[in-house]
Amino acid sequence: MSTDDKNRATAAAILPLVGGAGNITSVAHCMTRLRLGLRDRSLVQDEALKALPSVMGVVEDDTYQIVLGPGTVARVTPEFEALVAEGAAERPQHTPTAEELADKGAAIKAAQKQKNATPFKLFLRKIANIFVPLIPALIGCGIIAGLNGLLINLGWLPGVTPALAAIASGFMALIAVFVGYNTAKEFGGTPILGGAVASIIVFAGVAKIEVFGQTLSPGQGGVLGALGAAVLAVYVEKWCRRWVPESLDVLVTPTLTVLVSGLVTVYGLMFVAGEVSQGIGDFANWLLEHAGAGAGFLLGGLFLPLVMLGLHQALIPIHTTLIEQQGYTVLLPILAMAGAGQVGAAMAVYLKLPRNGSIRRTIKSALPAGFLGVGEPLIYGVSLPLGRPFVTACVGGAFGGGFVGLFSMLGDKVGSTAIGPSGWALFPLLDGNKGLGTTIAIYAGGLLVGYLVGFVATYFWGFSRSMIEEFDTDPEAAAAPPAATGPTPPTGTTTPDPEPVKV
Repeated sequence: MSTDDKNRATAAAILPLVGGAGNITSVAHCMTRLRLGLRDRSLVQDEALKALPSVMGVVEDDTYQIVLGPGTVARVTPEFEALVAEGAAERPQHTPTAEELADKGAAIKAAQKQKNATPFKLFLRKIANIFVPLIPALIGCGIIAGLNGLLINLGWLPGVTPALAAIASGFMALIAVFVGYNTAKEFGGTPILGGAVASIIVFAGVAKIEVFGQTLSPGQGGVLGALGAAVLAVYVEKWCRRWVPESLDVLVTPTLTVLVSGLVTVYGLMFVAGEVSQGIGDFANWLLEHAGAGAGFLLGGLFLPLVMLGLHQALIPIHTTLIEQQGYTVLLPILAMAGAGQVGAAMAVYLKLPRNGSIRRTIKSALPAGFLGVGEPLIYGVSLPLGRPFVTACVGGAFGGGFVGLFSMLGDKVGSTAIGPSGWALFPLLDGNKGLGTTIAIYAGGLLVGYLVGFVATYFWGFSRSMIEEFDTDPEAAAAPPAATGPTPPTGTTTPDPEPVKV
């Protein structure tokens, strides 16, 4: 079977198990998950989905998420979309009655209540939706920046390095505009107006403006300023839409939106956001310089639970701010140690359950992605369902984070020029203050510590006796029907050994 046929077969296997094309309202994907909007959640067959060889797990959030793994999900999604489109085209058109529309509205309202999403988590989800689309550009530009730095240090291709510097730096110079555009889009405003207001922050002409006795500098406030400016623009725009006459809306609304939001940005937000951004950078540096080992231990150990709760999304603007200020974020390499602990724990589970072929197959298929920093298949397919191995994986991440943090206390900073990748995939993005060789060695040492401690903690303390008895069996053999047997011998009698089978 060709790769295209395999991907289409995977999509075709998934579609009926999520209720068919008629049950799909939206299709999207991230690095590892197929994300589906559903009309009726009750039509989904969770257990049958999990049993598919290509499915590593399912997660229910604001969308129904099917974990397929990196690479695979990007190839399966277009095939799935095509099948949904084909199914929609084949369905006869139906004009809903008023009763049907009312029932649909009631079902949607009930589904929203069941999600029980807190305002804080909804806000963090919006923040993630603003910054996650920027990650591919951050990765690409970060790798080019690292390559350019290596060429400069080696003295190679001097005629090319200025061009590489421009390619790597262009996006970061204008990242505030992209943040403003995505922010307005996410908060319900006109995206281009959010981008227009945010562009003020990076405009060179602001250097002629004095605020609170200080001259502004282009880029002051960075992504936080762009975020605040775009949110303000959305509220101004919504106010205008409500009060400006419809005949004047096309002229007055965009003008007032840009003018009011722009003035507040220039004479307030840029200064305030600049101070906040500077405070974030200063605090991160102080924390790692004075309490690096302890801070690294806590951050590395708590990151997996933060991911489970969705709270890690709050760190995205902080990473981006540090990259803007210092050229790299010192937090990501520490947080990446959580994935190392997860990999070590998974290898220990593999050895502790030699008779459970199902779990061992999952681990073998998910470990390559785990080494590259994609831990979701291992989390949802192995450690989290088992319970205690998830805790011991966090222990491995804590010690790996403490190792990297310790070197920060000693003056050897390890940072990443982009966010998104971790594990081995982070090596091309590493940067620091003591040379690339030292930076790579410290990060690699942290990974090894995370692998080792995660493995040891899981192997010796990740399983109770009852867990071994429960999970160290062959589920397929246990599910097979028992072999036919003769009548049970009376109590007190013994059954003679069977004659050897002659072949």
